[in-house]
Amino acid sequence: MSEHTEYVKWFRNSAPYINAHRGKTFVLMLGGEAIADANFANIVHDIALLNSLGVRLVLVHGARPQIEQRVSDAGLSSQFHNDLRITDEQELRCVTDAAGSLRAHIEALLSMGVANSPMHGASIRVCSGNFVTARPMGVIDGVDFKHTGVVRKVDAGALAQQLDQQAIVLLSPLGYSPTGEIFNLSAEDVAVHTAATLKADKLILLTGGSGLLDSEQRLIRQCEYRDVDAELQRQPTLGRDSIVQAVVDAGDLGIDRCHMVSYSEDGALLQELFTRDGAGTLVTQEHYEQLHTASIDDIGGILAIIEPLEARGVLLKRSRELLENEIGHFKILVRDGMVIACAALYPYAEAGAGEIACVATHPDYRGADRAERLLAQLEREARQQGLNQVFVLTTQTAHWFQEQGYVQCPFTELPEAKQKLYNFQRNSKAFIKAL
Repeated sequence: MSEHTEYVKWFRNSAPYINAHRGKTFVLMLGGEAIADANFANIVHDIALLNSLGVRLVLVHGARPQIEQRVSDAGLSSQFHNDLRITDEQELRCVTDAAGSLRAHIEALLSMGVANSPMHGASIRVCSGNFVTARPMGVIDGVDFKHTGVVRKVDAGALAQQLDQQAIVLLSPLGYSPTGEIFNLSAEDVAVHTAATLKADKLILLTGGSGLLDSEQRLIRQCEYRDVDAELQRQPTLGRDSIVQAVVDAGDLGIDRCHMVSYSEDGALLQELFTRDGAGTLVTQEHYEQLHTASIDDIGGILAIIEPLEARGVLLKRSRELLENEIGHFKILVRDGMVIACAALYPYAEAGAGEIACVATHPDYRGADRAERLLAQLEREARQQGLNQVFVLTTQTAHWFQEQGYVQCPFTELPEAKQKLYNFQRNSKAFIKAL
């Protein structure tokens, strides 16, 4: 396939996401490490693209390494407690200097419009201000954190006004009190509370790695917030990662979707938002791939999966008419509106048995236990219907069913009604499982 054809295919496949994201509110957090990375200019270009596609953007930037550099240059010695900076009067000047400098730098990059560059014609308006009210962190474990603070309130109304005017809102890791004090805040705290206050559609956290990794250092592409809690139990060191902790906080505050995306990988942000598989980790309140009973509207998606398998003789051929009549027996897994796996349960109530049939997964999504998830759901439903056992007829997937606890049996042990329909030409093997 040529590069041109690949591009056209990708662009067409991204269209549903372009439509889905238009008019939605995203809060994007860029730590000071992300701003210092060589890939940051590309991230700015991708932010400009999101803005041009109608996404309402709030950018929250951090400044940890830049603050540390200024503290060092000033000959000061940083003090921390529980990995949190104790910000005295002298360090506060370093904090405000770093935050102000980075804000101006980001605003300058977003203001570019050089011809023959991705920013040409962007005409982006950036708005910054005192949108975040903070309070002092106070004294913890006997330690006074001085000018280190926490978010008290985010002015959602004022932010919404700017977003309605197609401006990108840029928030620094600073908060202000009604008494006129300035507080050093963590960018994660600002981002999470801003997303929660705005009821943002997405919170996107740019991180040094590719996303959330399991205990074997494999990327977890999507999971639920409770799965992150489980990973923290398995990997206690994750609790020291401020980005992972921000994900946990996002779940506690009810943010529907939170993404962890690499800031060093060129194009990772766009890949995460405009492709099915993404580039990082998506964490949701509920399972990203929804399992439900199929309807007439799902027939096209089911056929797209099973027809190639029917042609190879793996599955028994079903006409569209037959599928329409039997659609209520099917369970499907749906990802971003696309059917990616299916399976069916046909009950033989008089025999106390049920037939599992048409277990199939889209080629792009095999090898991630999706078929196992569907099979487990059908077995639960069989139990709920009062069935004592389930059985399957297969020509090419015998080993897989045996791995799921199915035992081979002669077809004469199947319900009598099924025996009458047995196709001797296919010579399928029968497997049965007691529930």
